Amino acid sequence: MNWDLPAPFTYIVRVEPEHVDGLHHANNAEYVRWCERAAWLHSKELGLDVTHYQSLDRGMAIRQAEYDYILAAREGDELRIGTWLTMVDGRLNMTRKFQVYRASDEALVLRASWQMVCIELSSGKPKRMPQTFKDIYCPAVVERPNTP
Repeated sequence: MNWDLPAPFTYIVRVEPEHVDGLHHANNAEYVRWCERAAWLHSKELGLDVTHYQSLDRGMAIRQAEYDYILAAREGDELRIGTWLTMVDGRLNMTRKFQVYRASDEALVLRASWQMVCIELSSGKPKRMPQTFKDIYCPAVVERPNTP
């Protein structure tokens, strides 16, 4: 895969019949679910899962999402979803990027980006990140390598 950034966290899915719509390709809503699943699995691997969010009364909520659908995926396709944290300001904001490739021919299917904000779960209001979030998410930020 020709990932935009180094060392993605990857999640593999297979396009099943229930993912396909009347146009005979994976429905756009499925990519949203797959990206969400990849993000949670990545966060869990880093050391934060939903139970930590709940116990800290904080969470990272999507405030803006952009999905660029490049190619269609069809039933039976294996997709590799890569994700990275590309910005964590240590206060309120975090950016997560995604790429989805079709495994059979390594074709880029989708690029996505989430702008996230830390919220207090009990109120839904923006609140500063707890130290635990900073300790775990800040070191995980991946930057675009310098290219000559």
